Amino acid sequence: MGPLARLQEWMVAQGVDAALVTNPVSIAYLSGFRAEPMERLMGLVVRGRDAALVVPGLEEESARAAASVEVVAWRDGEDPWALVRRALGSPRRLGVEKADLTLAAWERLSDLAEVAEDVGPTIRQLRIRKQRSEIECLEVAARITDRVTDRLLGEVRAGQTELEVAAAIDRLIALEGAMPSFPTLVQSGPNSARPHLRPSSRRLAAGDLLLLDFGAAHGGYCADTTRVWVLGQATDRQRELHRVVLAAHDAAVAAVRPGMRVGEVDEAARAVIRAAGLGDLFIHRVGHGLGLEAHEAPSLDPGGDTVLEEGMVVTIEPGVYLPGWGGVRIEDDVVVEQDGGRMLTAADRRLLQIA
Repeated sequence: MGPLARLQEWMVAQGVDAALVTNPVSIAYLSGFRAEPMERLMGLVVRGRDAALVVPGLEEESARAAASVEVVAWRDGEDPWALVRRALGSPRRLGVEKADLTLAAWERLSDLAEVAEDVGPTIRQLRIRKQRSEIECLEVAARITDRVTDRLLGEVRAGQTELEVAAAIDRLIALEGAMPSFPTLVQSGPNSARPHLRPSSRRLAAGDLLLLDFGAAHGGYCADTTRVWVLGQATDRQRELHRVVLAAHDAAVAAVRPGMRVGEVDEAARAVIRAAGLGDLFIHRVGHGLGLEAHEAPSLDPGGDTVLEEGMVVTIEPGVYLPGWGGVRIEDDVVVEQDGGRMLTAADRRLLQIA
C-alpha cells in the first residue's frame, strides 16, 4: 500500500472527510511531484479514495509528468482557492497541516468545516519508516556523496576561501548529475567551532581544521555527511579531539538497532565524550532522520524516547567544539535493519592531512 492510500485509510478510520495538504515535501511524498511554489498556492486535496493536485499553471506540465493523481491548474489572475474549495466539497471534518497552513489560508477555509484535524503528524509518521525504493534512493545519494568526498581531497589547498571549497563541492555534485541536499557548509580554523556557520571569504591556512558538511540528493532523497581534515601536519590536540569524536561516532552507530530508544543512541556517543572530559562541548543531539528532507523525524535527542524501527534512516554526528580554536564533527547516514545499523556513507573518516 502506497503512502497516499495509507493516509486515506487513516482518514476513513478517523472520520476525516477531506484533507488539504500544503507542505511541498508532504505533497511530493504523497503524489510524486515536488516543487517550491513560492508565493503561489499549491495543495493536494484528498477526499475519500480520490485526490487532486492543485498547482500554479507554470507547474502544470511538470506536475502532469510526475504526479500520480489528477492535476488541476490555475493561472495568475484566477482565484486558486475557488478550485480548492470545489475539490474539498463540504466536509464536516477537514484535515490540514497545521504547522504549514498560514492564518490567511485558514481564513479561506474555516467556514467549510466544523472541525479542523491536524494530518501533519500522521504524514510525518508515514514518512519515518522508509520503503525499499526510498532506501535505494538514499543508497545512491550516499554513494554519490562518497565519490564527491574522495574527489574533493585532490582539489583543496591552502589559500582557497571557504566559499571556493563550497563551490567545488557543489560542482562535483553537479558533475555526478545530482543536486546538493542542502546549502553546503565549509568551516575552517576557528570557524569550525560554529556548527552551522555559512562559508565565508576566510582563506584556508596551514594548521587549520577544515570541517565539510554536505550531501547529494538522488530522486529527491538526501544524503548528509561531515568529514574533518587538516591543512598540513596535524597537532596532537587535533588528533586527540578527532580520536574522541570518532570513538563516540562508532559507539553510537553500534547502538543503532530496532527497539533502541533514540536517547540511548545519543547517550552512547555522549558517554564517550563525557569520559574524555569534553561533555560540555558536545552541544547538540547525536543525529536526526533523513529522507526527502535532510532533517526530518526521528530526532535523536538526549533522553528521547522514540523507539528505533526497521526502515528508519538516521544520521549519527557527534561533535566537540572549542570556541575560538575549532571543532570536530563526524557524520554518517545509517539505516536501521533487523540486525542493527548499516552505514550508507563510507568515505574515509580519518583526520586526513592536506599538503
